[in-house]
Amino acid sequence: MSWVDAYKKKLASAEEAVSVVKSGDRVYISGNAATPYVLMKALAARKDELKDVELVHVLLLGEDPLSKPEMEGHFRHNSLFVGPADRKAINEGRADYVPIFLHQIPLLFLTGQMPLDVAILHVSPPDEHGFMSLGVEVLASKAAAEKAKIVIAQVNDKMPRVLGDSFLHVSRFHKIVEISEPLPQLKKSPFSEVERMIGKYIAELIEDGSTLQLGIGGIPDAVLAALANRRDLGIHTEMVSDGVMEAIEAGIITGARKTFHPYKVVITFALGSTRLYDFIDNNPIFEAHPTDYVNHPFNVARNDNMIAINSAIEVDITGQVCSDSIGTYIYSGFGGQVDFIRGAAHSRGGKPIIALPSTAKEGETSRIVPFLKKGAGVVTTRGDVRYVVTEYGVAYLFGKNLQERTKALINIAHPKFRPDLIREAKARNLLK
Repeated sequence: MSWVDAYKKKLASAEEAVSVVKSGDRVYISGNAATPYVLMKALAARKDELKDVELVHVLLLGEDPLSKPEMEGHFRHNSLFVGPADRKAINEGRADYVPIFLHQIPLLFLTGQMPLDVAILHVSPPDEHGFMSLGVEVLASKAAAEKAKIVIAQVNDKMPRVLGDSFLHVSRFHKIVEISEPLPQLKKSPFSEVERMIGKYIAELIEDGSTLQLGIGGIPDAVLAALANRRDLGIHTEMVSDGVMEAIEAGIITGARKTFHPYKVVITFALGSTRLYDFIDNNPIFEAHPTDYVNHPFNVARNDNMIAINSAIEVDITGQVCSDSIGTYIYSGFGGQVDFIRGAAHSRGGKPIIALPSTAKEGETSRIVPFLKKGAGVVTTRGDVRYVVTEYGVAYLFGKNLQERTKALINIAHPKFRPDLIREAKARNLLK
């Protein structure tokens, strides 16, 4: 049977496709801009037929019908990275969160520690050889497809064909549902003056030929805006958005001096505008790989002059970084922060950077704090932190003792909070 005939034979409605899910199954769902909404809605419609179905995923975008209160007892999320879709359910005890480094997520499936009954993936149409691209999110989907007993494809003609280690043959799928829907977009917002200053300080640490790991949001956009005079920058990162595309078009990012995958933008997922999705479609500049490759600290370190830029919710005066919770309230996850911080630390000329505004709640609270909030998790340890940047400057902590760290961090805190921080530090004998 040709792959075309096999493809046609596997075509099904959304309702028919999700009928393979049984009570007690563990189901992997692709996420980010590859969140398969049509199949999730069809699965939610089977609520009364199912119980104790475990849903494993990273970040889900948009409204999630499977995390609503009435789904309790029928579906339960086991999130590997928390987002707006499942944050409420997790903090109300109706869902679970697994703290894990992003580069280790595929291992959960590949080693059999987390056996999968079903994988639901959002993919591109097949090429002339019958291969479908995982498109805008590779992450752990390839590992899930390799190990799940049943694999369902939501095939979308709007999904770009992203190159790299991102392809699955039609023969790997059991059910195929065709749709034609725009992918979710992340609109760029102008960065603030605080973010502009942070971007300026970070840009001063970046030399021509450096390779960057950037996230999404105001600070990464401000960094890219401050790099107009840099040349031959490279990208090896977990995610890309429109800012990277614009820097490629401006000739700032070429990858010409990269020591690992030269001339390539190496990613695990993309999230941005439709123009970004069109730009990465079949574009050989981009290579999408799973996180056990892209995020592995050993591979990150293979890039000389690796600049890793990550954010935080708060940093204490000894350098402990909390980025996944606000006190006991689970907000996000480990993501790739530690993967890239450690990788950049082992890169020749690398610079691991934690960047954050000095205040939160419209200036009412300091994000440089004497103690992390009760119940807050330490994602990046004080031993891993090297650079911390706010709009007030750069604190370099590597090799510094507690007193030196405390001084450096208080110096980049908002001035109105510095007296309180000094008083707390003296009470703990961290300052004389």
